[in-house]
Amino acid sequence: MKVGVLALQGDVPEHLRVLRMLVRDPVAVRGPTDLAAVGALCLPGGESTTIARLIEAAGLWAPLRDRIQHGLPVLATCAGLILLARELAPSASGRDPPTFGALDVTVRRNDYGSQRESCEAPIRVEGLGGTPFPGVFIRSPRILSVGARATPIAWRGEEIVGAREGKLWGLTFHPELSRDLRVHRKFLSAAGLRG
Repeated sequence: MKVGVLALQGDVPEHLRVLRMLVRDPVAVRGPTDLAAVGALCLPGGESTTIARLIEAAGLWAPLRDRIQHGLPVLATCAGLILLARELAPSASGRDPPTFGALDVTVRRNDYGSQRESCEAPIRVEGLGGTPFPGVFIRSPRILSVGARATPIAWRGEEIVGAREGKLWGLTFHPELSRDLRVHRKFLSAAGLRG
């Protein structure tokens, strides 16, 4: 099976660039037919409200929700984590998108502040070992709590910046913006795909 990237808005080219180094012919998912062709999916960072609106307009909301519920491996970064989360805490804007309610975490959008507070910081990712992972944070969401069904998998200091529930991975940072392939490789390996 192929690996896809939801290709409606956000850092789609960056995910595709990383995946091309690890697997053959990743798929840009723009509609239900593309979705049906993939065995794993990256939900990219971007603007979560816009991505949610475009998912609906593309006729992807129900098919994607169903695939997630039936075990589709998903690597969700930044805005993708927001869409995957079980619950959103109200953000300052009060205009929060719908979510798939799949990953047992509570998240708040843009909780690290404005674009000026964006940064790169070392991340400890479970099972990677070696040097810390270079985490890129851009107007990132914050994981406020991890429910009983999910497990923390990444930390910035003591703060949880990644969680996993079965085949669902949610990260507040952007591994696709670093030159480090380890997170994508580990996700693909866990999904039973090359990496």
